[in-house]
Amino acid sequence: MTAKRPIGVTLIAFLAILGAVNAFIITLQYLHIIPVYVGQVAFYTFSLLGAFFWGFIALIFLALFQMLWTMQPQGWMFAWIFAALTLVFDLISIIGGTSWEALLPAIIISALILIYCFLPGTKKAFGIPE
Repeated sequence: MTAKRPIGVTLIAFLAILGAVNAFIITLQYLHIIPVYVGQVAFYTFSLLGAFFWGFIALIFLALFQMLWTMQPQGWMFAWIFAALTLVFDLISIIGGTSWEALLPAIIISALILIYCFLPGTKKAFGIPE
């Protein structure tokens, strides 16, 4: 028997899909397959390393989507921890020279995931006490 998925969890799951798409686009940018349209991406000196890292982030976002869509209990904790770590990585990238404009979609997606994770209805859906 599956738990009923509230709208907050559904929104987090779709934000995870958007995060995966965004990470995949950044991966292609680091591989120089598609051009960077907004801002300057200048943190990595060896773009293969950046592409590998962002490709890994895309896979983690897809795993997060699967956990949230099937309402696995550990999905809530994984969502907010991963979103917080992604925000930290974005901050490090900005300090390293990447422009705000280039990372703004990733920052917005991760911030929205954090906000939705800590809403009372979302916590209640995963059995987290208030």
